Amino acid sequence: MNQPSLPSLMGVFAHPDDESLLAGGVLAQHHAVGARTCVVTATWTPTSYRAPELADALNILGAGAPRLLGYADAHNPTSTPDSAIRLVDAPLDEAVGRLVAHIREVRPDIVVGHDALGQLTGHPDHRRAHQITLLAVEAAGLPHLYPDAGEPWQPTALYAATHSQSGVGRLGPLLQSVGKTLLAVPDAYVTTTVDVSPWAAVKMEAILAHRSEAARERPLPGLLARLPEAERNEIISTESFTRLTPGPAPGDPHRLVA
Repeated sequence: MNQPSLPSLMGVFAHPDDESLLAGGVLAQHHAVGARTCVVTATWTPTSYRAPELADALNILGAGAPRLLGYADAHNPTSTPDSAIRLVDAPLDEAVGRLVAHIREVRPDIVVGHDALGQLTGHPDHRRAHQITLLAVEAAGLPHLYPDAGEPWQPTALYAATHSQSGVGRLGPLLQSVGKTLLAVPDAYVTTTVDVSPWAAVKMEAILAHRSEAARERPLPGLLARLPEAERNEIISTESFTRLTPGPAPGDPHRLVA
């Protein structure tokens, strides 16, 4: 039986490994049916030790070569051996313009990024990447904004990868066991839940490609690597999203539609 076609997909995430942990399943799913996919990573530069790990993970997911905005991680100065500015300190207009250029070059149907909470742990880079992505997805379609960043392109939909309060499951205790915070959204905030179990093995392979994180005790790749396979698969086989779509709302064009 022929698999259904899927739209092209761009992931925009703060750090190497976020793409595999939060959307590795849907990236693999879209690639499996021939849809174009790519990932833009906001922090860690090409000269950092995590850049080759990111390249390996994206190759596993079928998401092409790394696309790096070139900023430093808020918590890790080794993320940029060439002393680039931190993402959280970068001028907003500059960061948005860098992402707009990637959106206009790739012309994806769908963009997937972080949620407003900053993904369970509330990392400041996650929150900043969320803000930049919201602005860039809208700006990419407006010809008078960033005219030097390429021809305008408006993605059809923007989704935020997220975790609901009832859907955290085993992931909650796992993070809390190493003293991490747990920020989940109300269940009603989740609009889309994808069963990615057919691609769980590919997703886990991509997670483990981030070798430096998988070797550590507190990062999520390391926590997952030490779990029994059945428990690990239970955690990674569902991905949740909130649709945050730009552009006109469907329905009556002459009144506000909730």
